[in-house]
Amino acid sequence: QVQLVESGGELVQSGGSLRLSCKASGLNLDSNDIAWFRQAPGKERVWVSCISNSDDRTFYADAVKGRFTISTDIVNNTVYVQMNNLKAEDTGLYYCATDTYFYCGTTGVPQPGWFENWGQGTQVTVSS
Repeated sequence: QVQLVESGGELVQSGGSLRLSCKASGLNLDSNDIAWFRQAPGKERVWVSCISNSDDRTFYADAVKGRFTISTDIVNNTVYVQMNNLKAEDTGLYYCATDTYFYCGTTGVPQPGWFENWGQGTQVTVSS
């Protein structure tokens, strides 16, 4: 059974940094791609970043490119997203997700409906 558990979200001032974690169990990250999404209050869930460890590729939404870095600790089966220079618009509930058929690097922006497995989310609040 696949389980994803996010952590690391908190209240931070604009310009600050946070590192979110996504601890995976029931799957191997070296053969399963992971995506991060976020959902602001009253808005749809949108894709932020993803990582493919099988071919060492990472991708980012334009809104976070240059500020966020996604990485994997294979030993601990955990995916991280380092978030720097945070802005008020980064506020939201952050989720990690995976699916057997998801490939990070596929054509098109990843959509929530593509994913079967989700964590419970971790709240990031950036005060301006």
